Amino acid sequence: MKAIDLIIEVGWMIFWAYWLVMAATAKAAQSGWARFARVWVGVILVILLLARLRVFKGHGAATGNPWLLGAGLAIFVLGLALAVWARVYLGRNWGMPMSQRAGHELVTTGPYQRIRHPIYSGIILAMVGTAIAVSPYWLNAVAILGAYFFFSAVIEERTMARLFPAEYPPYKRATKMLIPYIL
Repeated sequence: MKAIDLIIEVGWMIFWAYWLVMAATAKAAQSGWARFARVWVGVILVILLLARLRVFKGHGAATGNPWLLGAGLAIFVLGLALAVWARVYLGRNWGMPMSQRAGHELVTTGPYQRIRHPIYSGIILAMVGTAIAVSPYWLNAVAILGAYFFFSAVIEERTMARLFPAEYPPYKRATKMLIPYIL
């Protein structure tokens, strides 16, 4: 295993461990166990699919080019940093995709000033970095989870528009869904 493969693998493990620990600090969900279970069943199925495709074995980068390896690692780190930064700003309002929290607040500071769903953006960016540095098969995960995150974002935006009818429409006009200045 190459050093970059190991760094990225450990980075993902630390990220998801942090995520699970921080989930305990979130506000109580208004939705039931069924929604939570569906989300995790989906996550587990994606992980099993990727494991079956041997994505985690790291077929090495598409090339042995050190510039590509470095760029992939940098993109990976930037993506995870964005997701963690957004999670910190979201605070106790964080929840599983499409879940609703009791006493929800509209967060528009930090990374939320430019992107409405920076956690999704950060995770997708980290997966793209992983694809560049470790294996192009990670692009399968980018496509699958990217579609799921886009669907989740659309549902969440409907909920936010309903919960914050005066504040959300101007915020939505002033920001982009996933990619600053583009989408």
